[in-house]
Amino acid sequence: MPQSRTGIGNGSLMNEFILVGLTDHPYLQIPLFFLFLSMFIFTVLGNLGFIILIGLCSHLHTPMYFFLFNLSFTDLCYSSVFTPKMLSNFLSEKNIISYQGCMAQLYFFCFFAISECYVLTSMAYDRYVAICNPLLYNAVMSPKVCSILMFGSYLMAFSGAMAHTGCMLRLTFCDANTIDHYFCDILPVLQLSCTSTFVNELVVFTVGGINIIVTCLTIFISYGFILSSILHINSTEGRSKAFGTCSSHTMAVSLFFGSTAFVYLQPSSSMSMNMRKTSSVLYTNVVPMMNPLIYSLRNKDVKLAVRKTLSRKILIRKGLWGGPRWLSR
Repeated sequence: MPQSRTGIGNGSLMNEFILVGLTDHPYLQIPLFFLFLSMFIFTVLGNLGFIILIGLCSHLHTPMYFFLFNLSFTDLCYSSVFTPKMLSNFLSEKNIISYQGCMAQLYFFCFFAISECYVLTSMAYDRYVAICNPLLYNAVMSPKVCSILMFGSYLMAFSGAMAHTGCMLRLTFCDANTIDHYFCDILPVLQLSCTSTFVNELVVFTVGGINIIVTCLTIFISYGFILSSILHINSTEGRSKAFGTCSSHTMAVSLFFGSTAFVYLQPSSSMSMNMRKTSSVLYTNVVPMMNPLIYSLRNKDVKLAVRKTLSRKILIRKGLWGGPRWLSR
């Protein structure tokens, strides 16, 4: 029979938790609030702008941008899971989150984090096909295959999030209710349990190993073939172009996988909680903010789409553009 969250000491239910936050220094609360508010606004505008741009521009309706669309959607939802609560906590004296809210935050955090792992892996496969088998690209990366890859990504995310949250719901929490973190992360919540967390730690290691090591291995193999193909290109211009198409993705992968592996793929006793919280900022706040920037700065298609969209709006305002040609026929 599953264990409940009933307190052993006094028989009362643990209905709420207290989040310590990123720092306990009062003089840092307001500066950090404005810093993370700016980052969140940039994240929302960047990812939402990318989603709208890909949706509006027909020449961006390709497999590569289909995956970028899903990456931006994942980053937008991912950052929205905990950042609003984090911002409100900077302005509150007592940072309280309900038990149900904590479990919901934990679930969606796991879901979108795992989704990002597999979206980035799908993008690596897309780059592998584009560079190693360019003549078969349209056949291999068909809309059906792209949809299957995304469905598989979200299915793995759903399974992993259910495993983590389901195991967490079985734990009993006693008198301790202070989470030494700025959101309901797995390891800080486990520290509050007054029952054995061996199964939970095993699930963390197993699911984390599958979702990080296996996806990283797939990415490394894909880039191994990509590098081999690039080295066989005779022209310097061709090599430069091939490297350029992969540079943005390698930066995004390095940021996300590097920061998550640093936090989760080591024993909890080997890292202080302050270091863990600081490291968590990278994959919870910095990565979702940086991805739109990484994929737009060196991307000629995105720059062209932005210019076309802006010029179209200017023409509409001046009354010089009446919409698509097929509307006027």
